[in-house]
Amino acid sequence: MQNNNSKIPRKPEWLKIKIPKAQAHKHVNGLVLENRLHTICESGNCPNAGDCWGRGTATFMILGDICTRACKFCNVKTGKPLPVDETEPLHVAESVKKLELKHCVITSVDRDDLPDGGASIWVKTIHEIKRLNPTITIEVLIPDFDGKPALVQQIIDAQPEVISHNLETVVRLTPHVRSKAKYATSLKVLKQIADSGLVAKSGIMLGLGETEKEILQVMDDLRAINCKVLTIGQYLQPTRQHHTVEAYIHPDKFEEYHKIGLQKGFSFVESSPLVRSSYKADSHVNA
Repeated sequence: MQNNNSKIPRKPEWLKIKIPKAQAHKHVNGLVLENRLHTICESGNCPNAGDCWGRGTATFMILGDICTRACKFCNVKTGKPLPVDETEPLHVAESVKKLELKHCVITSVDRDDLPDGGASIWVKTIHEIKRLNPTITIEVLIPDFDGKPALVQQIIDAQPEVISHNLETVVRLTPHVRSKAKYATSLKVLKQIADSGLVAKSGIMLGLGETEKEILQVMDDLRAINCKVLTIGQYLQPTRQHHTVEAYIHPDKFEEYHKIGLQKGFSFVESSPLVRSSYKADSHVNA
């Protein structure tokens, strides 16, 4: 799908983004720099950084900040990653403790260069966080690990409270938007998570050119494998080199999808223009 920036619709008023509070930004960013860590808040240009950092929270991104994939919606750097930092799990756990979090979200870049896709670092990170923060709950937003059940099972066995993996878009647009991931593979990963008894969660973006019928099909596909939580947000084009925004969806339509999702049986549906994967993540433990 080709970009045509002359046809990009004008960004509407309801997409105004909060600027991060200076003190909170300094505190979180200081911990990140001190421990040589990364957050998806900055690497992904998350529109909720102001809100989350204002509360002293952040979503940590492990396994570096260079992804082996080049998805057309994502602002994370792509290329050849640096060697794995074996001390990263401990540094993340220490930062979580210093932030005094009750719930934390961990995500990662794709590491197709590693034999296990980074699964061992994922497991160590979850274990270290729980060791230093015994009462904390954890959500992990994982890659697809090429759909290899043994690698996904390692994350399941580490027992985070919520395991999220995003479909990102509808089946028709997946080859245009995601560089390697396949819709069917992502559903397979989510089914394995749901079958384990842990909370399975996924998310999609709107405004990429999908139809309402296709969005409802995504909901049905996720409910068919017992995915409990769905996030729906507006796609925001990071740069001119990324996939074009085809439409800005009105908040009323997001609210309509919220109601439809609950009717279809999701325990939680977070649906509004600025919603991202970790939005209200602490409440999804109860799904």
